[in-house]
Amino acid sequence: MSTSSSSSSNQGGDAPSSSRSRMRSSNGVWPEPFLEALALHVAVDASRTIGRLAAAQALFNIFQVCSTWRAISRSDLLWQNLARSIWNVRDLLLLRESWREEYVYRHRTAAAFRSRRYEHAALHFDPTDNNNDDDDGLSCRRLALSNHHLAAGFSDGAVHLFHIPTLLHLFTFYPQHRDRLGRFSSPVSGIILSDARLVFATLDGDIHMAAVNGPSPLRRAHLGDVVTDGALVDFAGCDRWWVGLYAGVPGRAFHIWNGETEELVSVGGSLTDPEAVMGWHMLTELTGIIGRIRVVSGDMAVACTRDRVVVLPLISQGVLEEREEEFPREIVVGAFDAYNDLAMVPDAQGEATVRRVQGGMEEVCRFTMREGVSFGCMNGGYGVTWGGGVIRVWDIEHGQYLYSFRERIGECNALIADERFVAACCDDAIIHLWDFGAQ
Repeated sequence: MSTSSSSSSNQGGDAPSSSRSRMRSSNGVWPEPFLEALALHVAVDASRTIGRLAAAQALFNIFQVCSTWRAISRSDLLWQNLARSIWNVRDLLLLRESWREEYVYRHRTAAAFRSRRYEHAALHFDPTDNNNDDDDGLSCRRLALSNHHLAAGFSDGAVHLFHIPTLLHLFTFYPQHRDRLGRFSSPVSGIILSDARLVFATLDGDIHMAAVNGPSPLRRAHLGDVVTDGALVDFAGCDRWWVGLYAGVPGRAFHIWNGETEELVSVGGSLTDPEAVMGWHMLTELTGIIGRIRVVSGDMAVACTRDRVVVLPLISQGVLEEREEEFPREIVVGAFDAYNDLAMVPDAQGEATVRRVQGGMEEVCRFTMREGVSFGCMNGGYGVTWGGGVIRVWDIEHGQYLYSFRERIGECNALIADERFVAACCDDAIIHLWDFGAQ
């Protein structure tokens, strides 16, 4: 490179303020922390302007400058910062031995996702193992993924837990029985899953918890009050926060809990006020999807109904501060999703926009979906939609259609994705699992 030849020909220079002197410093004088910060900046810039997979080539170019620059590739701190900034990995679990291995794994998995390299499996369970005496329990309402587990919540209130590496069904958790207000008051409305803890909520507002690692008793963490709050139509969260989206009582759309102490910290919001009547109908009859809520990075939540999107700071000192975004077209609520700092907002006209939540819902890209899309999900780089028995994948960094899955499935009831897996449950009592990290 011209930088290297220039520095070698000016080693005797004494003009520290000149550009030639600065180039000479790059031949070995620049300290490793500076080079690591430079490599991080270049890689993150490439991931944001071109795409996450482009960061690897940017790093390769940095490491090829000279032996001193190549030496920083052995810095675990650099790979930790890269994994956190580009792949949003917070903690290095026991799955990989170093942050470099974690980064390489994430890159290879995302590359497999882009090129349709996956393994497909089917998770089976006994469809007669229901919590009621009719067929309502056969309808899957929610799916959740962790590194080693998959949880499926059904309309009878039961949650089936599977071990992904062995594809075995581990446990079935049933919510504690109590008087129900309406025939359909017990469907699962949301699941928060890690490899240590399962938290799920039902339409009547109850929240239950159980340990994943053993058959510990299911515990009710919160007793719902339908009369006061309405129906809990969606529930999501992380280790730090639980958020519930309610419909039925004006001014009480959002409930926020501290996920560590289980304390209810905030109640309020008007997003679902126009759907209040429909919220009550959900308790007694089968209805459409009213709303969705997701927790994103930066201690934020984003929620939607068919005509509005609201961004919600979770650190609010007990006072909810909604930032509302109106959309000119009707939103397909079942296909709405959010991941990290991005939200995918599909509309009924077959167009989807990807927006950055913390950037004032700034548009990142848009793409045209096929007609009939009713479910959708996303991870940090790809959007996944279901319509007409076909699952399709989109590059959400550039709004590009990539491919459809080889497998055709029946009527989809729930769909979810993370950086490694895509899972879908159909009305044939089969949960389909696509693994892009098996290689």
